[in-house]
Amino acid sequence: MAQTLDDKLVVAISSRALFDFEEENELFEQADDEAYMQLQRERLDVPAKPGVAFSLARKLLAFNTPTQQRVEVVVLSRNDPFSGLRVMKSAKHYGLPITRCAFTRGTPPWRYLAPLRANLFLSTHLADVRAALDAGVPAAQVYPRSAHASDRHPSEVRIAFDGDAVLFSDEAEQVYAQGGLSAFQQHEADKVTQPLPDGPFKPLLAALHQLQQAGLADMRIRTALVTARSAPSDERVIRTLMDWGIAVDETFFLGGLDKGEFLREFEPDFFFDDQTGHIESAARHVPAGHVASGVRNEA
Repeated sequence: MAQTLDDKLVVAISSRALFDFEEENELFEQADDEAYMQLQRERLDVPAKPGVAFSLARKLLAFNTPTQQRVEVVVLSRNDPFSGLRVMKSAKHYGLPITRCAFTRGTPPWRYLAPLRANLFLSTHLADVRAALDAGVPAAQVYPRSAHASDRHPSEVRIAFDGDAVLFSDEAEQVYAQGGLSAFQQHEADKVTQPLPDGPFKPLLAALHQLQQAGLADMRIRTALVTARSAPSDERVIRTLMDWGIAVDETFFLGGLDKGEFLREFEPDFFFDDQTGHIESAARHVPAGHVASGVRNEA
């Protein structure tokens, strides 16, 4: 019988998101892929340093037990197969039980997200992220020079989400863009009892919620909603989460305050937001990824 990933939380992750290949990538950008490949071959037995999404991958894999595999992390990368060997040897060095991988040598790898049944795709390539989002897969562009996750919560996967255009659709942001704050507030007041439409990362939040129900004593998931909204537009958000039957552990309605300092205190393994300004602020403190969706990311 063929193997299947249907019953698992599947995270597809690029090489540069999982490991720090910034020095090698600089050579790639300055020269060509042959020079890059040669350098990777020369460093084949030198483990790469952990990258921005390393902590998230390692902690999610800790939800697996000898009797039940709940999470699958798959390396899905534009790397060539020879360079990919260093990626997989690095994963083995750090004890990451990653067994599935695909290396496409420069061609867009997002096409393979569907057969992987991926719940999340993390990549440094914006074009691949946009294509994945268009295909209905939660995806974010990793900022490879983001701060790395704190090591103070070894038994918790901590993930923070923005609201509009991430967990929820960008319906409200479109109203704000067209009519300003007063139009936005009136829109939310008029529709306060109507759940917000699903955003691109709602399926990931639902999958994390399901994983949390595993009830493992050694690993937990803690989620946070960090949004620029403020009262009274908070009510529709909370009602939406209630309608979904999904609880988040912490909510921050910041009314335009800088998110970075709050995220520094929450210490997530990853933060997702649709606005590059928020990501750049957050990346000084925590791992961060840009969700290139919604009206604010239209070309």
